[in-house]
Amino acid sequence: MPFRKIYAVVAAAALLCVADKAICQVNTVDVRVNALLAKMTLEEKIGQLNQYNGNWEATGPVSQVGDKIAAVKAGRVGAVLNIMGTEHVKAFQDAAMQSRLKIPLLFGQDVIHGYSITFPIPLAQAASWDMEAIERAERVAAIESAASGINWTFSPMVDIARDPRWGRVMEGAGEDPFLGSKIAVARVKGFQGKGLGSPDAIMACAKHFVAYGAAIGGRDYNSVDMSLHSLWETYLPPFYAAQQAGVATFMNSFNDLNGIPASGSSYLQRDILKGKWNFKGFVVSDWGSIGEMVSHGYVKDNYEAAAVAIQAGSDMDMESGSYIGHLKQLVTDKKVDVRLIDDAVRRILRKKFELGLFENPYRFIDAKREQTLLYTPENLAVAREVARKSIVLLKNDQHLLPVTSGKSIGLIGPLVKAKRELKGFWSLNVNLGEDIPSLMDGLHAQLPDAPLLYAPGCGITDSSRAGFEEAVAVARKSDVVIMAMGEAPDMTGEAKSRSSIHLPGIQEELIKAIVATGKPVVLVLMAGRPMVFDWASEHVPTIVYAWWLGSQGGYAMADVLLGKYNPSAKLPMTFPRSEGQIPIYYNHYSTGRPPASDTDRFYKSAYTDLLNSPRYAFGHGLSYTSFAYSDLKWERTGKENIKVSFQVKNTGDYAGEETSQLYIHNIVSRPLRPVKELKGFKKVFLQPGETKAVTIVFTKEELCSYNEKLEKVVLPVACQIMIGSASDDIRLQTATINNIFSEPL
Repeated sequence: MPFRKIYAVVAAAALLCVADKAICQVNTVDVRVNALLAKMTLEEKIGQLNQYNGNWEATGPVSQVGDKIAAVKAGRVGAVLNIMGTEHVKAFQDAAMQSRLKIPLLFGQDVIHGYSITFPIPLAQAASWDMEAIERAERVAAIESAASGINWTFSPMVDIARDPRWGRVMEGAGEDPFLGSKIAVARVKGFQGKGLGSPDAIMACAKHFVAYGAAIGGRDYNSVDMSLHSLWETYLPPFYAAQQAGVATFMNSFNDLNGIPASGSSYLQRDILKGKWNFKGFVVSDWGSIGEMVSHGYVKDNYEAAAVAIQAGSDMDMESGSYIGHLKQLVTDKKVDVRLIDDAVRRILRKKFELGLFENPYRFIDAKREQTLLYTPENLAVAREVARKSIVLLKNDQHLLPVTSGKSIGLIGPLVKAKRELKGFWSLNVNLGEDIPSLMDGLHAQLPDAPLLYAPGCGITDSSRAGFEEAVAVARKSDVVIMAMGEAPDMTGEAKSRSSIHLPGIQEELIKAIVATGKPVVLVLMAGRPMVFDWASEHVPTIVYAWWLGSQGGYAMADVLLGKYNPSAKLPMTFPRSEGQIPIYYNHYSTGRPPASDTDRFYKSAYTDLLNSPRYAFGHGLSYTSFAYSDLKWERTGKENIKVSFQVKNTGDYAGEETSQLYIHNIVSRPLRPVKELKGFKKVFLQPGETKAVTIVFTKEELCSYNEKLEKVVLPVACQIMIGSASDDIRLQTATINNIFSEPL
């Protein structure tokens, strides 16, 4: 967007209250913001755009700024991060109250999956397909954070990710824009509660804007190169959903998109976010990303970086020092119009007013509340419930699960006694003395008299087979063997991309040795990403994917393994057979030469040395019971909605919950659409023998697509409605429907 156009938009906003006092009276926050802005010096304005890290454990390199308290007193800091606990937060807010205008600080923290209580990693929560549970988890996280002085979280991460080599898949909701959008809304609602201004509501931050999850080769911070059609169809929808849900802030991403670093992209920040979407909050850079435009080669120094970023719409500079170091000179040099700075400051001040910080800068700093609201039994129960809902039963061929009482159980593997590891990456060390139950603890708590035999066998990354003999001996003495294997928790997360996502070390060899004993084996896998374990998938009869489940992980795993809870989770990402299939996702295009079967390779879009299908498909997840589907019907209700109904019956012996999934299969469409697309889902709980009617409604808007001119058009021309238990397990489908909506949008 040309600079003069940017200035015109910003100037119009700034002059709104002057032109029409009646409008000002409607929004008293804007009146107060403008009144304060009029009192501020240029240096104080720039200070509001500057964010520093505390001088201890950080989510990036600790800045070397000098006396940060002095900088706060001088009005040169608008927000800080990684300062936790009311005592530490108060010290910084006290300093802010000694500044000339006494503008309170924002206190940000990466509250990614819990604060003092650690919930399952976000990707595991996504496997629950349970929006109420996800919102409840974030509500607990917000209550605890707010009680400790935090008023802003750098979450949720809503990046779509289709490459499990990328370490940050653990922080998101997986590969699908529809599911990802629903989860984005749930998480924003959980963090922001009844709205900013409530004492237990903290600002959410939709990140990373945008397409960070499509980093080439799955290598963190790498470039992204994609069509605008893919951007709008796949990567922008969860961000738009978060914006529509009222998310307070956005964070731009580290990557360059089609040759433009996101921190310096006017197209993303001004044209789309603040223009087309009319976002009223503010945009914060990711850690140092404004200054990193120098390393990108997009600008020659931080002086230029500051100019490009503020013009592009980045409001707050996290940790690069570009704004605090250069914006004043840029204004003096007439390279940056002060109205751009005013717009950014206005956005930040508005959020501080909405949080109630000007009425009471210490409203989030209450030591008594901190002592009473953290780590409560009630919230631990929520964590256990969310953890149980996140466990995916991948395979149960011999019905080894649930384990019945009276059997001797052999526990083998490097993660049997794992405790703090269960918190996974991006967890906060608030409760250093927290006693996290291991898998072994969880089983012992429910089977106090059962013989539990144990041998680690090997470490996570070991090359030594010295422990194999003991592990085999334990297996031979056991009626059933439970093996706990997987990654180390720091193998997934930011800057944790891996070229190989196989089980590390010699774990697969240990699995082969135990399977060779002939004993029935249950494999429990703990990880932050989809892994490759093709041999185990073929030869181990029962496999449970437990991710990293958090503070109550050991109890939750025991609940599932022993049948206290019937697993209901579904995969939010496709699991490949080999890294050679990556990127792999269910909603791909057909191509002109689609394979007719898993082994069809003759001049078809396929690999010559691998089956075409994934190991486990998107939406896959088993139960201890079984479900039958019948009686599919659909009807158009009004001009905008399609109502789909069907019956689901529990045909097994256990009560259980099924997540029914609605997909659209586009037979003919212009432009092309994927082979199938998730457009709805519903969870239903059924007793054995019980049947329930299920209704899912989807809208005309959800059948729209962008054509080559990025115009929204109604699709498809010819389609089928499909109902299934997974993307590759379709139980019901309609005949071909032509022009399901006859009128254009």
